[in-house]
Amino acid sequence: MAVFTDLTEVECRQIAMAYRLGRLTSVIGIADGDAETTFLFRSERGEFIVTLFESGADPFDLERAFRTMETLSAAGVPCPTTFRTDAGAATVTVSGKLVAVVGFMPGSRPNEITPEKSRALGGCVARIHQTLRRSFDEGRSGLPKGPVHGALNRDNVFFLGEAVSGVINFRLRHDDILVAELGQVLMRWTARADGMLENRLVRPLLAGYEEVRRLTAPEWRALPAFVMAAAAAELGKDCRLTDFEAGTFKAFHSAKACTEELQP
Repeated sequence: MAVFTDLTEVECRQIAMAYRLGRLTSVIGIADGDAETTFLFRSERGEFIVTLFESGADPFDLERAFRTMETLSAAGVPCPTTFRTDAGAATVTVSGKLVAVVGFMPGSRPNEITPEKSRALGGCVARIHQTLRRSFDEGRSGLPKGPVHGALNRDNVFFLGEAVSGVINFRLRHDDILVAELGQVLMRWTARADGMLENRLVRPLLAGYEEVRRLTAPEWRALPAFVMAAAAAELGKDCRLTDFEAGTFKAFHSAKACTEELQP
């Protein structure tokens, strides 16, 4: 478990008091990530996820993440409940580390991706894009831009049965071309190890997305290139350089075949 900071009983009570969590009944360390220390606090009021940020955390970024979750929750996107201090702050400092508290999310990270999960995921991604958009700035590319989650990988989406039950980790939220994130989602959730996209997962994911937000013609045309870019990023990150050319080629052409079949 990646725990870098231990909490004393006094510090646990300090956090519970700051966020009005009630009397604590247990505190359990959670194996989650490599840049934070995460605990499950249980109290008479319920269960809470308490995160101590070990380095590089900015209060402004965490405040923005909280506001994003609050906006999405109000629109029906399943995000953790945020907890603030009496002063309205998202964070406090304990042991020299920033601390944030959110509600416990039901569900679990999926072991297997099914067409039903893919459809639910596609709809959730579209709701995030649709809810956060201020306006779709298409710029010179003709591709709509707006706020995106930034890390919609399998660690950050929970499922209960076939439905999305929670989306977490909004610290990397930023503005980008919307279809770029969709390409990343397709690569991370529907691609085989060799880079080929599975059509049985691509079709429902894109159908779920379009039930909420319709892709434009330029987005349909650009999507295979963004899948290819996502494949290049994944293969490069994993140092799979011997598979790089073949993997990116398969990702692009399988995405192109899927989108040409589905594009209106």
